[in-house]
Amino acid sequence: MDPRSIADRLIAAERERTAITAFTSTFPFLGVKRAYQAQELVVRHRLANGESLIGAKLGLTSRIMQQVVNVHEPVYGWLTSGMVAPHGEPLPLDELIHPRAEPEIAFLLRDSPARPATIPGVLAATEVVFGAIEVLDSRYEYYQYRLPDVIADNVGAARFVLGSQARTPGELEDLRLVGCVFRSHGEVVGTGAGGAALGHPAAAVAWLVNVLAAQGRQLPAGSLVLSGGLTAPVPLSRGAVLSADFDGLGTVGVYG
Repeated sequence: MDPRSIADRLIAAERERTAITAFTSTFPFLGVKRAYQAQELVVRHRLANGESLIGAKLGLTSRIMQQVVNVHEPVYGWLTSGMVAPHGEPLPLDELIHPRAEPEIAFLLRDSPARPATIPGVLAATEVVFGAIEVLDSRYEYYQYRLPDVIADNVGAARFVLGSQARTPGELEDLRLVGCVFRSHGEVVGTGAGGAALGHPAAAVAWLVNVLAAQGRQLPAGSLVLSGGLTAPVPLSRGAVLSADFDGLGTVGVYG
C-alpha cells in the first residue's frame, strides 16, 4: 500500500468513527518508513482543516511494552490543537471510537534542545513539566495492530488533558522518581513513576530530538511533548471518572 492510501483510510476511520482492520493483516511487509510517511499525511490533513501543530508524543517508552511488541525503541507521533481537552470538562466520547487513557509527564519546552540531545540538555531547555492524561484512540479494530500500523495511526493520538500545576524541573527532586497513582472511580488501577519512560522521561524527549535531528528536523521552542505512558492504559467509557495523582504535580482528571 502507498502512504496516501493508508492515510486516507485512517482519516476516514476517524471521521466516521468506525474502526478498520490493521493494514499489516493484509500487507504484512508494510515497513516503518512508509508508515511514518502515512502518518505525516494524516497530520497534514488535520493542519489543512484549521488545526495547528503544538508538539509531539511518544509511545512504547516502557521497556516492558517494547518487549511485548518486540521492538527496541519508542515511536513518535504529533499533537495538534484539536487534541487539547479542557481541564475539568467531560470528554465528548461520541467523537472517538474506543478511547483509552494513561497518565504521562508532559514537557513544555522553552527552547529547542541542543543536539545531540541529552537528559541534562532537555531539562535545561524545559520551561515546566505537567502531570497529564493522554486519551488514546486506535483506529484499528480491537486494538489489534503491529508496529507500522500504530505509527501510521499517529501513535493513537486523540486527546490529552494537562494538570493545573506546573513545575520547573529544578523544583522536583528527580523526574525519575515522580510517582503516579492512576484511579478509576476512586479505585487504584495502576501505579508508576517517571522512570517508566525510558528510565527517565527526559531521556524519551532526548530520543525524539535526536531522531528528528537525523531527519533535519527539530522541536521548536514552545513545543509540548508527552513523554510516554507510566501505567497500562485504561478504557474510557461514558460516565467514567479517571484521575492521576502525581508527586509534586498534583491531580489531573478526565471524565467520560
